[in-house]
Amino acid sequence: MNIVHTPKHRAETMDEALRDDIRLLGRILGETIRSIEGVEVYERIETIRQLAVRFHRDQDQAAQAELEAILAGLSDGEINGVTRAFGYFSILANIAEDHHHTRRWRAHQVAGSPPREGSLAAGLARARAVGFDDAALQTFFRNAYIAPVLTAHPTEVQRRSILNSLDEITRLLNRRDRVEETADERHEMDRGLRMLVLTLWQTRTLRTSKLSVLDEVENALSYFSATFFAEVPKLYAAVERAIGVAGAPLPAFLEIGTWIGG
Repeated sequence: MNIVHTPKHRAETMDEALRDDIRLLGRILGETIRSIEGVEVYERIETIRQLAVRFHRDQDQAAQAELEAILAGLSDGEINGVTRAFGYFSILANIAEDHHHTRRWRAHQVAGSPPREGSLAAGLARARAVGFDDAALQTFFRNAYIAPVLTAHPTEVQRRSILNSLDEITRLLNRRDRVEETADERHEMDRGLRMLVLTLWQTRTLRTSKLSVLDEVENALSYFSATFFAEVPKLYAAVERAIGVAGAPLPAFLEIGTWIGG
């Protein structure tokens, strides 16, 4: 088998890695639009994109005039298509940026750099700097009570199917970063990204009905399986290691609350 040796991302190549991800997702979105909506729709969107870039980057007045003329001549249906295309591009670019934050965090950890501002390690280091030793920190956490609260968002308009697809795109971007893959494996990952972007494009973006209380409860429960069940134990383990109580677990100081359902 032919192995594609992908160099690990270094701090100096981080921005290029982000640009690569955005270009990849943008290209897949463009290919999806061209395949589903046709060449004419794709070329209209691409022309608008190029004119907008010229105007924004170069203050090109001719590009501005042409862009305004094209937009003024669009039908309601065409406006909807253009809006969806740029809306999904923004969503995909945001996913790439979020993934990039994780990439930078991992590079920071691998390099053994000092704790970053806002991290647990930085907070504990600051506490130690003002006189909190392990015993004082243990006392603090044994008496602490932290209760983040899940609230209902009846105006939440993104559908669960959309959010699930976005989570899968993030997972595949993460896998592309960390694996020395064969050519077939890279092809399979890119195929997965294409299928997910296709699913996004063919799914109605917004809800057409108000969430019920049951919908809100189901949404809240999904965060437990997607986030809390994996991350809360890691938080406890990190705190216990940092303050010297790995052999004597701390009592539960974090409790998830909810206002959903009244």
